[in-house]
Amino acid sequence: MEEPEFIQFKELVQKHIEEKNISALKPLLVDAEEQDILELVEELHHSEQAVVFRLLPKDEAVFVFEQLDTSVQEELIHSLSETQACEIFENMDPDDRVRLLDELPAVVAKKMLSSLSKEERAKTNLLMGYEPETAGRIMTPDYISLRREMTAAEAIEKVKRQAEDKETIYTLYVTDNGRKYEGFVRLRSLLIAKSDTKIEDIMDTGIDPVMTSTDQEEAARELQRLDILAIPVVDKENRMVGIITVDDAMDILEQETTEDMLSKAKMRDSGNSSETLIKGNLWSVWKVRLPFLAFTILGGLFSAIVLGGFEDAVLLIALPAVFFVPLVMDMGGTIGVQSSTIFIRGMTLGQINTKKMGRHIVREVGIGVSIGLVVGLLIGLVAFLWQGIILPSEIPPYLSPGIPHPLHGVAAWRIGLGLGAAIWLAMIVVCTFAAFMGFTVPFVLHKLKKDQAVATGPVITTIKDVVGLTVYLGFVWIFVIQIFGL
Repeated sequence: MEEPEFIQFKELVQKHIEEKNISALKPLLVDAEEQDILELVEELHHSEQAVVFRLLPKDEAVFVFEQLDTSVQEELIHSLSETQACEIFENMDPDDRVRLLDELPAVVAKKMLSSLSKEERAKTNLLMGYEPETAGRIMTPDYISLRREMTAAEAIEKVKRQAEDKETIYTLYVTDNGRKYEGFVRLRSLLIAKSDTKIEDIMDTGIDPVMTSTDQEEAARELQRLDILAIPVVDKENRMVGIITVDDAMDILEQETTEDMLSKAKMRDSGNSSETLIKGNLWSVWKVRLPFLAFTILGGLFSAIVLGGFEDAVLLIALPAVFFVPLVMDMGGTIGVQSSTIFIRGMTLGQINTKKMGRHIVREVGIGVSIGLVVGLLIGLVAFLWQGIILPSEIPPYLSPGIPHPLHGVAAWRIGLGLGAAIWLAMIVVCTFAAFMGFTVPFVLHKLKKDQAVATGPVITTIKDVVGLTVYLGFVWIFVIQIFGL
């Protein structure tokens, strides 16, 4: 539905709800596409959402409900009648159901769990026995298993019987009598095989399962790397207990990416951060945004201390040197952010092997050195021409009344040359260090099993400011004052 059509559709729905015109509202909703209903529900007030859900057909209501954020799901559970809430809860996929239970108050969660049928309650309890944010917690136990001694005809009959209740039928899994994972069969291979062909003759053993204890993000990356629709999940005894589908994997990667983006923006996640930042009160917003900003403030104070330590250098050659401070520091910040973004993206897409981290770091450091060499040389040349040739400024005879200026009478080209050399070397050091930190900080956080970017932004910004300022002013002191100023 185009944007103008959707706006008109939304306004008409709200008008019917306000007028309590159910006879006109119900056919309007029934005729609408599921995706349009989903977008509509996301934009309505929770009281209006409940009205819409009461009028939706059961299958459509379940589909839309599963796509919503857990915070919206929780509001709806409270707004819907007990019968309809339990009906939707019963028909949800087990993994989606567990995610909702994690967000519901204990009393409500217990009530919803008790409303499930014996079979669905068993599936849900199975998933809830695993640690949060693991493959076991996000898998679904709804898959079709086959035996290697089955014929293709027997397997197809089993698929026909069970297809309606399973998460996916495009990949079928082969297990032995003890439920130990042995391989998988693609539905296409099964359909084109002769009816008497044995499953063991068309099964594939090229995909290794993930463990129930595997981190959910790692499992999602593995599924993405293999480019398959679902990946099997086994327990510590190699018994198959479920699968992770591609839609669940994409949800996990999107969630992790969102958390990384919030962290790189110097915010920390607290529940549904996006919801908090958009709709939360002032105190809630402060709690998300202020903690890492405080770290940046601390870094600014360290920078001020460094600047104070080079007070003599700043006074002796204040204007030319200060011109280039923002450029040196910003370049370090940009390189650091680029490197950390490349690392986080590479980890998310499975392109970085942490077992070969040294090789990745050496390569990134080499890139930092090359960027520093080229960019530093260009900017150093500009500084030399600008301050030493084109616009040579005369050094005043005195720093202040009675205090002679040590650089008075020094040729402008010498000062320009010293400044250019200082900038060039500072750029090399700062860009190299920033590239190193951009890969090292998120890697260390990953090894500590923390959010890979939870402190990357603030740490890199703070350290590169302090290091960049120290290195640059140090080189200014050495080259401009101690070498070329003599």
